[in-house]
Amino acid sequence: MLDSLLGKTELKKRIAKLEDENERLGNQLKAEQKRRADASTAKQEAEERVNRLEDRIADLEGQLEQAESDDDLTYRYREDVAGDRRETVLDRLRSVATDAEGVLTAYVDGELPEPVIGTLGDRTPLARRAAPCLVVADDAGLVAAALDPPVPPGTFCDWDDHVALERSWFAPQGRYALALVRADLFAVGVYEGTERVDFSGFESDVKGQHSKGGYSQSRFERLRDEQVREHLDDCRMVLRTLRGDVDRLFLAGDRKAIEALDEPADAVAAVDATGAPEAALGTAFHDFWTTRVYGL
Repeated sequence: MLDSLLGKTELKKRIAKLEDENERLGNQLKAEQKRRADASTAKQEAEERVNRLEDRIADLEGQLEQAESDDDLTYRYREDVAGDRRETVLDRLRSVATDAEGVLTAYVDGELPEPVIGTLGDRTPLARRAAPCLVVADDAGLVAAALDPPVPPGTFCDWDDHVALERSWFAPQGRYALALVRADLFAVGVYEGTERVDFSGFESDVKGQHSKGGYSQSRFERLRDEQVREHLDDCRMVLRTLRGDVDRLFLAGDRKAIEALDEPADAVAAVDATGAPEAALGTAFHDFWTTRVYGL
């Protein structure tokens, strides 16, 4: 009662209210400080992202500028060689002789090794564009060429006093089989060097493009896929019969059909050979053993 008379009760209420208000403002201050800290962190992170993006943009612009510059580079010449012309080109390269380790020979498939980049300099993009390929260059800059061997060796990069070329990479040798594989046609020859000593071939009834009416599109595709599988099974059977009679097997034709065939081969090439099986095989033989030569 005395507290009420003296006004203490009212003062205590006001104090409690002020303490509550003080606590509320304190919490609000802490929340604001946290918000500002989070905002500052977010700002820093955003600035870092912007800097990374700007660096990435600058890098891509540099790559674009380099690519446009590379596009301006042209081969000194390009030629597809086979038969006697191929032998002339290979003999000419074999005739290159220098002091010890004056000639670089490298088969590249993917990233170019440092010796190739260092030797070709600003002509390096041409080799990269031709890859996979065999690069030949001398340390004086007099010889610089790339070749696309039909039977690629494993990757290597060597300096020597002569060009490292194996005839078996470019020309038919020994006893081997060359098969033309398409989704609807198969032809295979057994060869001794350039001479064909045996032949087998057939065409399969594989549906072409779907036409309106008749089968639905999905049913048509299922039927065609089944026909292709049966055709490739027949191809596979012939090849497995031949394997024991030849030293090497080469596959040419439609790359998708060859992949679906899934048979190991010593070399594979995509060729556009059409017509009856025997005639198509003749075209495939010529195309397979043709080498493209680039002047770098």
